[in-house]
Amino acid sequence: MTQLTGQPTTDDDVVHLTVPADGGYLGVLRTATAGLAARLQFALDEIEDLRIAVDEACAMLLAIATPKAELECRFAVTEDALTVEVTVPTVRGATLPSESSFAWKVLTALTTTAAARAADGRATISLLTRRASGY
Repeated sequence: MTQLTGQPTTDDDVVHLTVPADGGYLGVLRTATAGLAARLQFALDEIEDLRIAVDEACAMLLAIATPKAELECRFAVTEDALTVEVTVPTVRGATLPSESSFAWKVLTALTTTAAARAADGRATISLLTRRASGY
């Protein structure tokens, strides 16, 4: 298995979480994000930035999710980076916010790399954050 960074991962380095596509469950994903980033020894401000980015990505996807959908989140951990992919089934004709939108600017400011794709009735936002501090 290979991540966006090209660094190999093993199944032990990947965490999958599925929650109802409802804002009330985003705390679970924020907590998982913080825990995994702490495991990588991210600085406290890096952890908070990543929590905010994951929350923003989920909010974008919840706005276009089908009723009673599930939000799937995949966390891939490497030595110095955390990749988070959030996916949801979308309503017909749904589009993700443009890269010039405020929400997208937030994502790109808080992460190393952000990307989005929509195809076959599903939308995915991928976030890559590298640890900036030298631990």
